[in-house]
Amino acid sequence: MTVSTHARRTRIHVTGAASTAVRPVLESPRRPARVLAAFPAGVYLEVRTELEPSVIAVITGAATRLPNSVLLAGRLPHVTVGDDASVGERTIELGPLSLSVRRWWDPAPPLGRIDRTGLEYAVARLSHPPEPGENALPRPGLTGNGAVELLADSCAKGWLLGAVTAAEQLVGLGPGLTPSGDDVLAGLLVTLRHLGAAAGADRAVWLADWLAATVTFDARTRTTPISATLLHCAARGEASPEVSAVLRGIAGGQALEPALRRLHRLGHTSGADLAQGIAIGVSAVLALSGPR
Repeated sequence: MTVSTHARRTRIHVTGAASTAVRPVLESPRRPARVLAAFPAGVYLEVRTELEPSVIAVITGAATRLPNSVLLAGRLPHVTVGDDASVGERTIELGPLSLSVRRWWDPAPPLGRIDRTGLEYAVARLSHPPEPGENALPRPGLTGNGAVELLADSCAKGWLLGAVTAAEQLVGLGPGLTPSGDDVLAGLLVTLRHLGAAAGADRAVWLADWLAATVTFDARTRTTPISATLLHCAARGEASPEVSAVLRGIAGGQALEPALRRLHRLGHTSGADLAQGIAIGVSAVLALSGPR
């Protein structure tokens, strides 16, 4: 009796701001969830649902704000992988934490218009290899991989079969919570969709639609649950603020160089892999925005 009373007294009620990407899951009836991974600044919950994204990141301000995140002020409770939780009715129950979502943020903000000059500058900058030295940017995890090269060449030519073939080879390729192949594809999908629309390149958006269908079709069975969720987000043009900042830099909305450096600092190679996907997408948008 004393233990249960103490538990009730120590329950923590907080509010948070959630990505609109996870709004369908958060506003659905309450469902069980489990802890997939736990870090001091973030906890990943897998919700038992057919809706996507099915993985929600509950994070503090110290973590990367992924497009499937719910941000809270304060510390996360101590939980371990496999612990039970629940999600739904705009609430997340996680250990002693009861998190109510009161605000929303957009992980897919639109870009302004961009002309060929801006795209040409971005292609030149993004295609330039990192200089040696202590300030060099990290290299992508799949540098020299044949599937990445096929993806880049096919997208620039608007060759759907080649792009789809390469994308199928890259899904789930590489180690970690977000394999390098998935990060490259995520950067590409977001870039094709947003920059394609900003440049009026309908063929690039068309290519994004087909590639999105390809990589999300069986992502749950081919890669990690967290990475599958991020592929579903990218397919809709949803990304982290670091990716969106690079796209704004390409479109002339802010400085490109600092945004690129912030992106490259993500993870071991995740930032470099996302940047590689963005570079492939920018080159494709430039090529596909010209005459047929």
